[in-house]
Amino acid sequence: MRVLGIDPGSRITGYGVIDSQGNRLAHVDNGAIFTDAGKDFPARLQKIYRGLTEIIELYKPEAVAVENIFFAKNVQSALKLGQARGVAIVAGVNAGLPVFEYSALQVKQAVVGHGKSAKEQVQQMLKVLLCLPEVAQEDASDALAVAVCHAHSCGMNALRSRLA
Repeated sequence: MRVLGIDPGSRITGYGVIDSQGNRLAHVDNGAIFTDAGKDFPARLQKIYRGLTEIIELYKPEAVAVENIFFAKNVQSALKLGQARGVAIVAGVNAGLPVFEYSALQVKQAVVGHGKSAKEQVQQMLKVLLCLPEVAQEDASDALAVAVCHAHSCGMNALRSRLA
């Protein structure tokens, strides 16, 4: 299964694409979509949407996993982050893909085994799990972690769907 992980942000949106077969994980690509802080906010959201749409068309994931908001420094930041998350979710839904959301606690638990892990621990574990030559850029690393979380959680998600 190919998974697109997204770490949404209004200035930088990270993405990570992995393949998962059983317990095997393989890195496909990662990177970030950078927006110009000098541009108006709707134009920045459009750039995020278009960038994610291109990534979806290029890599053809079977699922999209997005990180939930867990805190923001102020209300304005939280609103902008929420709008960037909405754009990421709509990009997946418009492509006909199932979209899953995970908290930072769930992501850290899935990657490192401890929900209170430091960001550096997550990055180092991703380097090992995905055989990366170096630690990925911070936002891309966060997105890869979300994708890995989904790969580890998809069996439970399928079971929940069947029971519902």
